[in-house]
Amino acid sequence: MNYVFGPVSSKRLGQSLGVDLLPAKSCTWNCIYCQLGRTKEYVTERREFFPKEDILAEILETVRSGKKIDWITFVGSGETTLYKGLGWLISEVKKATEIPVAIITNGSLLSLPEVRRELLEADAVLPSLNAGSPELFERIDRPAPGFTFERHVEGIRLFRQEYKGKLWVEVMLIKGVNDSEEALGELAAVLSGIRPDMIHLVLPTRPAPESVVGIPDEERVQRAVFVLSAAAPVLNPAKGEMNLDSAENLPDTVASIASRHPVQERELQAALGKLFGGDAAKIREAMGELLASGRFEKVRQGGELYWIIKA
Repeated sequence: MNYVFGPVSSKRLGQSLGVDLLPAKSCTWNCIYCQLGRTKEYVTERREFFPKEDILAEILETVRSGKKIDWITFVGSGETTLYKGLGWLISEVKKATEIPVAIITNGSLLSLPEVRRELLEADAVLPSLNAGSPELFERIDRPAPGFTFERHVEGIRLFRQEYKGKLWVEVMLIKGVNDSEEALGELAAVLSGIRPDMIHLVLPTRPAPESVVGIPDEERVQRAVFVLSAAAPVLNPAKGEMNLDSAENLPDTVASIASRHPVQERELQAALGKLFGGDAAKIREAMGELLASGRFEKVRQGGELYWIIKA
């Protein structure tokens, strides 16, 4: 599969089939916490980067394989809505299956009427809002020129007015950056004006490109939940489990996931444990096979080991 990966287990979306529409890394932002690393060159013009028919074929092939899929989730190696055929893909998937469709986006292009129209058929849209002020927005998200805080917030507000599905706003909470009382209060005020159905609080648990990025302590997380709950119900941060369906082509399967986000080593070990019924010898053999493929390297972040695709 070139465009489809998973299903990956998620607390928010259950067994989520990921669909990646972009060449890495194509983005309007250069976030300090991005698990894909720094944005070397901004991409701001929408394009059909890959043939939409090929992407649809992979989605439908996986759906028809009988795998358990709770959501089909469009999430790019960068900003998902940069893909110009997104509206067509959503519509075709909705015609072919009753599995709900989710869009994970930074929300930077919601100021464009055409993008808002394309997302109206989706069952859930998850835009990012990490700051309640222009200063923090610039510090955290580091957008391309012209992508201002005001434009970003207004785009999400306009989309909320037009959209009848589930609007779940993602907030990345970063230690010492946007977890202060002032920052949380400003963010809650902006979110109240948007009126999302839910706020998804997420933490930077994967390797980040900037050393200033850290995970807030539990007290700060709980304080964020309390303050932001004034705007909408808050889903506490939690990770789902990684699932591997088969031992066949294991390096390809793990690489398809690691190319989209770093894989925690103990998460990988747990997935292999489930696959092999806890057989320690088979788990060690599989881990050795993956390393011997030469496709992965290990990095450490916050005391945890992660597997990433070797540069």
